[in-house]
Amino acid sequence: MDEAFQAKRIVQGYICADTERSVRVRIRGEEGFLTIKSATNDRGWSRYEFEQPLTLEDAEALMKLCLPGLIDKVRYYVKVGGHIWEVDVFHGENEGLVVAEIELESEGDVFEIPSWIDREVSGDPKYYNLMLAQHPYSTWNVC
Repeated sequence: MDEAFQAKRIVQGYICADTERSVRVRIRGEEGFLTIKSATNDRGWSRYEFEQPLTLEDAEALMKLCLPGLIDKVRYYVKVGGHIWEVDVFHGENEGLVVAEIELESEGDVFEIPSWIDREVSGDPKYYNLMLAQHPYSTWNVC
């Protein structure tokens, strides 16, 4: 991705995954993280998130406790206007899927949509990483 100013490989798995919460272990580059997330709001735009840094060794050990279905992707950081877009290029069972998202200060923030965005998928659960771990893109019936 030519527009990116930074890229990091991310591997993540889920220790707990249900409709109300998830507990995720992530290795981003050489850093580990444990993240707890609540369900998204009705619009699918926001949710509570708690993240704690881990040593790489702890993250690797916790990864062994994860449910089947790991996420493997490269995240590219692309500046558009005054915001940073995170563009995830998936590998493994999700090969061929590319998803972009933007972190906003509030749901009312105004932002520029890059020309390379195909369609809006916010709020569509099948694109959530948790769902991609359980139902990978390679199993979708894509026309």
